[in-house]
Amino acid sequence: MQSMRPLSDITPARPSSTVVVARAAVRDPELFMVRRHAKSSFGAAYAFPGGVVEDDDAVVHEFCTGLSSSDANVRIGVRSNGLDFYSAAIRELFEESGVLLADTGGLDEDLKSVRDALNDGSERWADFVIRNEIELHCDCLHYISHWITPPSQQKRYSTRFFLAELPPGQNAQHCGGELTDSRWTTAHDALVAGREGDLQLHFPTIKTLESIERHKSLESLVEWARSCVEWGVTSMVPMIIQRDGQSQIVLPGEKDYPGAKS
Repeated sequence: MQSMRPLSDITPARPSSTVVVARAAVRDPELFMVRRHAKSSFGAAYAFPGGVVEDDDAVVHEFCTGLSSSDANVRIGVRSNGLDFYSAAIRELFEESGVLLADTGGLDEDLKSVRDALNDGSERWADFVIRNEIELHCDCLHYISHWITPPSQQKRYSTRFFLAELPPGQNAQHCGGELTDSRWTTAHDALVAGREGDLQLHFPTIKTLESIERHKSLESLVEWARSCVEWGVTSMVPMIIQRDGQSQIVLPGEKDYPGAKS
């Protein structure tokens, strides 16, 4: 079994948000997945749009609608700044897919140009939201899971996963640059492609897909997502151990999880 690193050597996990965007399809619901470039932290794997919480996300709380600050804190299990995760989720989804969970009817700006400017750093999220007084639809985000990178890893994230329906009239397309490809796929097809080696998938993505796979309609999927907070979202901290000479990932409650009683 792999030994634990000293606490002083463990890299703090950066707060992050990820959004699973779903749409109705002929059979199972389809999910929007993106592939990052090989030199990124995720090494050409397919995942869901998302990224780290930024300072600007705290600036736009007054424009977050459908969810109060206290409700956001309770939902995701933090003492304060829970809305940061919701704003970050909406921002990252827009930057990486072009989907904006907000009122867009009264906007005079070209959203594609704004998205490009956000991605190249010439525009700030807070400036865009404030000057347009954009209502960010936080109630469209359903909190479904929390994954924390194993302590043994150098780059660590504390990521809240949300699910959202694709808004009517909007399309998803990856931004280029950091993202090299995207696709709409069912959870089942993504898992099969992962097992066959056609898609590279990281552990939290696989587990998210497995949770989604059993839902055969968009309505069922969204109903499940809405109920996750009510049933309780557990923070999952996978650990990497050595078993029979090979590295394996184990979850709390599983055999050989470090610190668990045998």
